[in-house]
Amino acid sequence: MLILAIESSAKAASAALCRDGEILAYSYQRTALTHSATLLPMIDDMLKNSGTDKSGIDAVAVARGPGSFTGVRIGVATAKGLCWGLDKPAVGVSTLEAMAYLALCVPEGTVICPAMDARRNQIYNALFRMEEGKPARLTPDRAIAAGDLAAEAAALPGPLWVLGDGAAVCAAALKEREIPYTLAPETLRWQNACGVALAAMDKTPAGAEDLLPVYLRLSQAERERQERMEANQNQR
Repeated sequence: MLILAIESSAKAASAALCRDGEILAYSYQRTALTHSATLLPMIDDMLKNSGTDKSGIDAVAVARGPGSFTGVRIGVATAKGLCWGLDKPAVGVSTLEAMAYLALCVPEGTVICPAMDARRNQIYNALFRMEEGKPARLTPDRAIAAGDLAAEAAALPGPLWVLGDGAAVCAAALKEREIPYTLAPETLRWQNACGVALAAMDKTPAGAEDLLPVYLRLSQAERERQERMEANQNQR
């Protein structure tokens, strides 16, 4: 099965081609340029340089969130457009699960801790344990305070592996509580499409119309609107 994978949930944008668990091609850019301007050209160049015809793709996988509201929307919209244009199915993958698949090098029993900066003193996180060569989920995706995550991690057996653009925030909370951890090296720390492709391998593709973003919480504009509505109600 040949999967085209897309990741644009944070500062980086990337694309990958994966056939039956083997990464064939990979393109990555972490320059803070607008994903809407870089993602499609990146995909086109990768397919051209690898000699891959779009018609040979079996499915398009994408990180559907959590993450940057704009980045997730761009990734999902790009995946939908490709699926509809090529008449191919889609696979939506949790950004955090995709990040956990970047830690396939860690020993059995290691607790994998993907952490994305969610601002407002929170991180997007889920915990996984490496079991039989794959990340096994321990918690759902959630927005959580770094201190609460550290308290939870303290009760888990096994070494702790931390990665993601919120890793520094998470590591500070762990260090404060003297909880041992390993910070993923630079080459494995950031979200990328290789993890999306690997996480999509054991999932069943579906129609692009069923592919929806997952934000976990309201956007800033929605929160501000809700706060104004509540303030107006309190004034009555």
